[in-house]
Amino acid sequence: MRHLIDPLDFSKEEVEQLLDLADRIIADPTAYQEVCAHKKLATLFYEPSTRTRLSFEAAMLNLGGSVLGFASADSSSASKGESVADTIRVISGYADIAAMRHPKEGAPLRASRYSGIPVINAGDGGHQHPTQTLTDLLTIRRRKGRLDHLTIGLCGDLKFGRTVHSLIKSLARYEDIRFILISPEELRVPDYIINDVLVAKNIPYTEVRSLEDAMPQLDILYMTRVQRERFFNEEDYVRLKNSYILTEEKMKLGRPDLAVLHPLPRVNEIALSVDDDPRAAYFEQAHNGVYVRMALIMTLLGLPDPKQPKEV
Repeated sequence: MRHLIDPLDFSKEEVEQLLDLADRIIADPTAYQEVCAHKKLATLFYEPSTRTRLSFEAAMLNLGGSVLGFASADSSSASKGESVADTIRVISGYADIAAMRHPKEGAPLRASRYSGIPVINAGDGGHQHPTQTLTDLLTIRRRKGRLDHLTIGLCGDLKFGRTVHSLIKSLARYEDIRFILISPEELRVPDYIINDVLVAKNIPYTEVRSLEDAMPQLDILYMTRVQRERFFNEEDYVRLKNSYILTEEKMKLGRPDLAVLHPLPRVNEIALSVDDDPRAAYFEQAHNGVYVRMALIMTLLGLPDPKQPKEV
């Protein structure tokens, strides 16, 4: 039995296979609509979510399965003090696979140690968000045709942004990747990511304060929102929330084949007028999340691909 807790739990080759499966699902979704018949997904969401929870539910329903779960800690026995370990032990008797989002770093990992079913980390605090990373990788590959030889700009909240940390770790496995890290000093990438990933693997990176200066160099621009829920001090949030706003004027500085990604939700860091630019890939990215989660559910449950010949 396998879990997906960290974006590196799957090898580079396994990620490629999963993305290939997602591509086949996109090409012919009706071929997969009974793959998970009589299977159940438990969505254990201890903090609010729109896209992640609904895309997991859509993924399971698209595969012909069913969904049970809760959308906040207040509507679960966590409000009575039940531990994650006890919850997953119980849920293991109700469902075939579980997706867990939790505000505490490491909670899905702890759950996986007590679980009788595969556990997917749907985001834990400011730590990891591996299914968003798979979504990002699929979107980049479908837009650019590759995951190597790219200059990636990461902009905004690079300190608390778990999607940023997961994406850096995953893209670091590919050849000729260069990062441009665009943030205010207070929200720069944590030292452990710099030292343990970028420096350790000799991956070129530059830390800059100006989005305008970075734009002409980028193949991918990954925008993030400044997350109010990660701040202890409201004054710091108010001061930093408008640090970087992507506008039509700034888009003019980008390459014709630039792709702009954002894990959503956005607040005001991408102007609405940018949505009409063909280089805006963030809504396509959100839709890709359903397909990549369909592929992940099939993979963790060990279900056969109806579009692939059966092994004799």
